[in-house]
Amino acid sequence: MGIVNVTPDSFSDGGLFFAPEAALSLAEKHLEEGAAILDLGGETTRPGSLPTSDEEEWRRLEPVLSALLSRPEPPIVSIDTYKSSIAEKAVAAGASMLNDIYAGRKDPDILKVAAKHKVPIILMHMQGEPRTMQVEPHYDDVVKEVREFLLERAEAAMSCGLPKEFVILDPGIGFGKNAEHNLTLLNRFDEVMPEGFHSLMALSRKAFLGRILNNADPLSRDTATAAASAIAVTKGAEMIRVHNVKPSLEAAKVAWAARRERL
Repeated sequence: MGIVNVTPDSFSDGGLFFAPEAALSLAEKHLEEGAAILDLGGETTRPGSLPTSDEEEWRRLEPVLSALLSRPEPPIVSIDTYKSSIAEKAVAAGASMLNDIYAGRKDPDILKVAAKHKVPIILMHMQGEPRTMQVEPHYDDVVKEVREFLLERAEAAMSCGLPKEFVILDPGIGFGKNAEHNLTLLNRFDEVMPEGFHSLMALSRKAFLGRILNNADPLSRDTATAAASAIAVTKGAEMIRVHNVKPSLEAAKVAWAARRERL
């Protein structure tokens, strides 16, 4: 899953792809390098960020989404939003997946949108909200608590009529977790995921990788992202969400072959 942030203040790319033309160029690069899905977002959710209005979020997303879906062979496009109004417009326009960092807690109607249109939705764990999530996050048992949260949110989605196979669970690396929490969730990913659900890991350029590398520049974390993605695949992750597709896809392919013990 290749990330396309149509935002002026992303933690990773700092607005490099805010203009629709730049976002489309990045999307093309992701597809050329083998991305199976594009994850299009119009609101920054980095630590300390503030919400964006529905109107502004859709203003950012709509031209890029329309251009992508007008291609002769439209890609699979996921919309990174927690707002049911944005989700409804995007799916009506042709988006085929949703990605909600609040897992339906901020706007429960987004689960109904997914169920009504029968589109997969990614439900992510987050402690707190982006504005405050990194202020001394605490868990008594991070694996148990994240697993229970994900199962509860999956059940909430299914209670709205969404088929189980359309529920994708994400432990939310970097969202209300310190470096040790993130490392535990990566190392024990197979224990975190409730059985029978599809899974995703979004490790790309996260701050804990920078701490490991003693490197403050998010743009210099792609090799570390690839290594972490490979670990996630060996632990059972089915989808990997990244800013730079090629290195992580190659690492994931090696991990997948090793996991299966065959090419």
